[in-house]
Amino acid sequence: MSSHPRIALIHATRISVDPIETAISEQWPDAETVCILEEGLSADRASGRATLDELNARIVRLARYAEDMGPDGILYTCSAFGRGIEEAAATSDIPVLKPNEAMFEAAFEEGDDIVMLYTFKPAVESMEVEFREEAERRDSSAKMRSVHVAGAREALLAGDGETHNRLVAEAAKALGKVDAILLAHFSMAPAAAVVRSMTDVPVLSSPEAAIKKLQSALRGTPE
Repeated sequence: MSSHPRIALIHATRISVDPIETAISEQWPDAETVCILEEGLSADRASGRATLDELNARIVRLARYAEDMGPDGILYTCSAFGRGIEEAAATSDIPVLKPNEAMFEAAFEEGDDIVMLYTFKPAVESMEVEFREEAERRDSSAKMRSVHVAGAREALLAGDGETHNRLVAEAAKALGKVDAILLAHFSMAPAAAVVRSMTDVPVLSSPEAAIKKLQSALRGTPE
């Protein structure tokens, strides 16, 4: 792995940009990042303006565009387009990661009762499918429940990160005893510290886990 690897970050919403940039600066300061933002993806997913197949095709084209920049790896930060990212990964010569695959993998190490807090409803179905498929592949009895944090995304989009983090933390505290809490979206990562201060349950965020997995992939070593 290069001492200064270049990582292409592909975003479908601008509220995912700062969380991953912050996480990389803390966990992987030697990495260079290039940011590709295509907000039409999340807007068209939420409104139904484009079909999921059409959006996944756009996801693949973004990988081809990113590859022209010569990155060592590609990390998508939007959780609503898993199938498209899988196709992009299967047709690329460099590591291409889905936003939540590493977090899901880490969750299986914590136990069977997993709760995923989410704020963007269109992403949930595909994420639940991905978790079930990974559980089947592992022959695991783990189950994941999804819990919507109402109002949190709207607060974040309005620039009120404090309210977003408080609502996520309150939702986590209300869960009681579970084996792990997952913060579904990259945009939720800023709430991780507040959530961890309010619960003894392991709290996993996608940026932290994804960076570790990408570092391992570029080193060619197992996690």
